[in-house]
Amino acid sequence: MITIDAAPGPVPIDPDRSALVIIDMQRDFLEPGGFGASLGNDVTRLARTIGPCSALLGLARERAITVIHTREGHRADLTDAPRSKLERGAASLRIGDVGPLGRILIRGEPGHDIVPALHPLPGEPVIDKPGKGAFYATDLHAILRNRGIEALIVCGVTTEVCVHTTVREANDRGYRCIVAGDCCGSYFPEFHEVGLRMISAQGGIFGWVSDSARILSAFGRPAAPRSFGSHTRLRSTN
Repeated sequence: MITIDAAPGPVPIDPDRSALVIIDMQRDFLEPGGFGASLGNDVTRLARTIGPCSALLGLARERAITVIHTREGHRADLTDAPRSKLERGAASLRIGDVGPLGRILIRGEPGHDIVPALHPLPGEPVIDKPGKGAFYATDLHAILRNRGIEALIVCGVTTEVCVHTTVREANDRGYRCIVAGDCCGSYFPEFHEVGLRMISAQGGIFGWVSDSARILSAFGRPAAPRSFGSHTRLRSTN
């Protein structure tokens, strides 16, 4: 067992029963020409998450901790995409349209792929999800249960959408969730901060919030260089 310093308080986990879940670190969300940019967002705001995520990914691979990657996207024929989702938002390009990174949020297209710095290795499960939460219409729960996983260290984008939805889903299924705040990002900084506070509020209503430095420290590793920006350490919110 190890203990991770977090808000609202220290959280013990068994590394052998833990998984690193990296949510939707896709080119369509992090790079110009993708879906995030088509919605008018500044995609550079998500770039700061790559360095800290890479540090935790390196740790997980070194310690043989289960690594799960997720990607949001749809079938080429869009039969798994509700019309309400396809028509929502004032995007210059919509889901399924052809953009600089291929058809937007379509499985198998360049933009749907994970950014090169975090690309999955053979044997690391990749969950292709049609919705915001990683448990909806996927086999994630079965994979975690079959591997005896009890705790999730969660990273990815965006904090208030796919990360938050997945953490809520995981909490309802009995998983202990530790969200690495500096490994998560949003196009809206205020949503990021409030999203993290909501997770750890009321004694950890959805889970715990830590950061890459404290997680690495719990494993006896030095903190990674903050070349992609820094994150303010959260206080406990009750």
